[in-house]
Amino acid sequence: MATLPIADRWFEITRVSDDITLLFEPHVVPLMRCNIWHVRGRDRDLMIDTGMGIVSLREAIKHLIDKPVTAVATHTHTDHVGSHHDFEHTLVHVLEAENLRSPTDRGTLLASVMGAAEIRKLGDAGYPIEGDVITALPYAEYDMASYALHDAPVTEVVAEGDVVDLGDRHFEVLHLPGHSPGSIGLWEAATGTLFSGDAIYDGPLLDEIEGADIPAYVRTMKRLREFPVQIVHAGHDPSFGRARLIELVDAYLAKRA
Repeated sequence: MATLPIADRWFEITRVSDDITLLFEPHVVPLMRCNIWHVRGRDRDLMIDTGMGIVSLREAIKHLIDKPVTAVATHTHTDHVGSHHDFEHTLVHVLEAENLRSPTDRGTLLASVMGAAEIRKLGDAGYPIEGDVITALPYAEYDMASYALHDAPVTEVVAEGDVVDLGDRHFEVLHLPGHSPGSIGLWEAATGTLFSGDAIYDGPLLDEIEGADIPAYVRTMKRLREFPVQIVHAGHDPSFGRARLIELVDAYLAKRA
């Protein structure tokens, strides 16, 4: 087996605006390459999803953080909550709180553990995997076989309609099931901004994985179509505006409704 290169850095960090920063892990395959959003507030910041947890996210963002931080789990799949254990305050939907506290799937970086059948299924869904889950090592001694998702504290459990208050910004919790039972989005009506997690993103949507529910996903899509969204910051792939949101929703409904 070929030796993987050593990454110069693990996270790419891009400032989107004065109060929003995007982080992602470029050496993770696209299937598991989560968008990690830092949202700066007056009284508290948000980390919306936390990636794979291969290296410390908290250490990587220490230059961005000068106040208390809430680590939001838009859902509890491995690629979105890997570094939640780094944070003292977390937020998760009631239906997935226990899975954040004690994950049933600890994850893997090894194709051999994923198995040929699972890799073939993901390839058919639009995410071909030609090797292991990472394409570089974070440091020379890193052992991919040792990877496992950690238990994380659960300090704030939310449901539909709850409000996340940052002092100067306020996000409404939207329960957006379909991809997973407790998927949520954070909706800021004042700016038309939606942090959508994996409820919708500009790539192949996964609705046949464990825990997914196609009828629920259809209802979520119909709901999102009615929101006056101006910008979607999603769990994967580039951000997009209302016109693209409508295209993505209509394409999904044409396929599944």
